[in-house]
Amino acid sequence: MASESVKILAVDDVPENLAALDALLSREGLELLQARSGVEALELLLKQDVALALLDVQMPGMDGFELAELMRGTERTRRVPIIFLTAVATDERRRFRGYEAGAVDYLLKPVDAQIVRSKVDIFVELFRQRQELARQRDEHAAVLARLTAHGDNSPLALVELDAGQRIMSWSKGAERLFGWRAAEVAGFNAVEVKWLDAEQAGGFTTLLDEMIGGALPRATRTLRFHSAEGLPLDCECYCSALRDAAGRLFSINLQILDVTDRKRAEETQKLLVGELNHRVKNTLASVQAIATQTLRHSAGPSDFAPTFMGRIHALASAHSLLSGATWQVASLRELIEGQLSIGAIEADRFEADGPSVDLPPEPALHLALVLHELVTNAHKYGALSVPEGRVHLTWEIAEDRLVLNWREQGGPPVSAPSRRGFGTALIERSLRADGGSAEPHYEADGIGWTLTLPYMSGARHRGPRLLPRRVQRAGREAAPSLAELRGKRLLLVEDEALIAFELAAILEDAGVMLVGPVASVDDAVMMIGRKEFDGALVDGNLQGEPADRVAQALSDRTIPFVFVSGYGSEHLPSSFDHVPVVGKPFDAQQLLEAVAGMWSGSHEVAAAGA
Repeated sequence: MASESVKILAVDDVPENLAALDALLSREGLELLQARSGVEALELLLKQDVALALLDVQMPGMDGFELAELMRGTERTRRVPIIFLTAVATDERRRFRGYEAGAVDYLLKPVDAQIVRSKVDIFVELFRQRQELARQRDEHAAVLARLTAHGDNSPLALVELDAGQRIMSWSKGAERLFGWRAAEVAGFNAVEVKWLDAEQAGGFTTLLDEMIGGALPRATRTLRFHSAEGLPLDCECYCSALRDAAGRLFSINLQILDVTDRKRAEETQKLLVGELNHRVKNTLASVQAIATQTLRHSAGPSDFAPTFMGRIHALASAHSLLSGATWQVASLRELIEGQLSIGAIEADRFEADGPSVDLPPEPALHLALVLHELVTNAHKYGALSVPEGRVHLTWEIAEDRLVLNWREQGGPPVSAPSRRGFGTALIERSLRADGGSAEPHYEADGIGWTLTLPYMSGARHRGPRLLPRRVQRAGREAAPSLAELRGKRLLLVEDEALIAFELAAILEDAGVMLVGPVASVDDAVMMIGRKEFDGALVDGNLQGEPADRVAQALSDRTIPFVFVSGYGSEHLPSSFDHVPVVGKPFDAQQLLEAVAGMWSGSHEVAAAGA
């Protein structure tokens, strides 16, 4: 892009003189502004920036001296160089007045063309240099403003130290992070501010000495700082020694990033991974023990399968409660409702009463298994084995103990067994492991148990809370006919191969014709587009991707479906709260009832947001 022309102002009341100047100074990059009076000249000067003013001294109205004085009295034109041109015989007094009016030169007409051109060229060059300096000044100011804005808004604390380790600059980020204002720390030695952890102050000083001495041009350290209030801050410190071309030190620049939250998150993650590893292994060991002991005390496969699955479902139900409370506590009332929700006991044959109490994780898991064993034994041998039998469960807090009383009525006569089975041993040992006890009572009309657990003083009380509808037993109010399953075509969407095999086996045994299984969201959506089936069974998460798109595609085509998932309801698509969920590990009967309910009308499948 060509540079803008430099303008020269020529003021003379004689047109021929202006024409002569125009011819004399005509060249590329130079423009001559012409005025025939002082008034015209002032008008031009209000609109144009000029590099030089060539003024005739002798003009009617306002002469050149008066014009020069007016130019010097105005900020806009004060610094415009002036050369007087005059044909009037002069003396030293008039020449002195010209210089006093602000002229840089005083030339007599007729002027020497070469001298005029040379002088004009000098002032044109000076003008261009002033323009370049002004442009660079503006650019530097803009850059400095951007750097200042970045520094002020940056999450980094920017601190600059001199060769004596004294603080030269302290950014707004440093003020926000550490709490000291720049004026409070400027000029102090970095160690004197007391922002460094006492144990790291010596190492920090050594680091700065090495950088100042030239042994270390840059370094990164993780250091412990303190705020003005004394709060500890874990920070990453990026240090740079800034030097000129000759190697002389300008300053030590510190860019400090607060990583306190990140370090805490890393520590929490490490703790959670360790805790997850511990809980998973404990759970697998519990499943192993349940399988081994159930098999040892079972008469055969027909006896083993329902007993083992019931115990696993009781354990899973307790895990779900604890997961919903982030593994802090589980409600005793919800543990009891869990037996109702999985269909282990009919609500009209069971009464429960007691205060709302939360239990820590381990006692909650153990008590869930104990309650399931009590319910199972009542079905096999006790009050629930006959139509008129009932069960009453009450609990109270007595001093530092939680006491539960299980009483069965209306069942067959009972007597103390000659040997203790696995169920009895499980009840006794589970509570004993938590510092509790379990005592059986063999009454004439049914067995009873007194169960005790230590009552934790930190346990919280809260009001009763019903289980979310979506995790209750599907179709519990009116079980659909499984005969409706035969001949139905069902899309199976499941990414875990072993679970898909198990689901397929259960459904095919019931006469369902399977489409799939498919293991990804994209494959499932593609299959749904073909619409070659009557309903679907959908895992809540497929290869790490939520099943929202699958659910929406099924809803858009009015295809009924059921979720099968190990996730809690809060991790399933929120727009499909009306869709039933079969939880993992699943009960085969529950699974089939939930699937049959898609066509029997036991539950509706509406469009998202309905």
